[in-house]
Amino acid sequence: QAHLVESGGGLVQAGGSLRLSCAASGRTFSLYGMGWFRQAPGKEREFVAAVGWSRDTYYADSVKGRFTISRDNAKNTVYLQMDSLKPEDTAVYYCAGSRILFTTVTGVDSWGQGTQVTVSS
Repeated sequence: QAHLVESGGGLVQAGGSLRLSCAASGRTFSLYGMGWFRQAPGKEREFVAAVGWSRDTYYADSVKGRFTISRDNAKNTVYLQMDSLKPEDTAVYYCAGSRILFTTVTGVDSWGQGTQVTVSS
């Protein structure tokens, strides 16, 4: 498994922006797919976005047009640019990595520790 470390969470007002980063180390050669999930209190962890080695991307419908995922393969880092944030985006955001390009938790091999994103109304 790879070791994933997130950064960039915080508190922002509705309509604002945040950029999350996730740096991978260790078995990075196994990370064909990298992406993000989120989990709000009392809810299940849900898919947000993922990007493949060739930069093919997938997004949850709830974030399409507002969030942009990208990756720097040379730096083993994935980014999530979050614009037009809404209070319902409030959650702990988890970085994820896998040998495949995933859209569900069952496809994930490695997880980060999570970073809190809070959007105030």
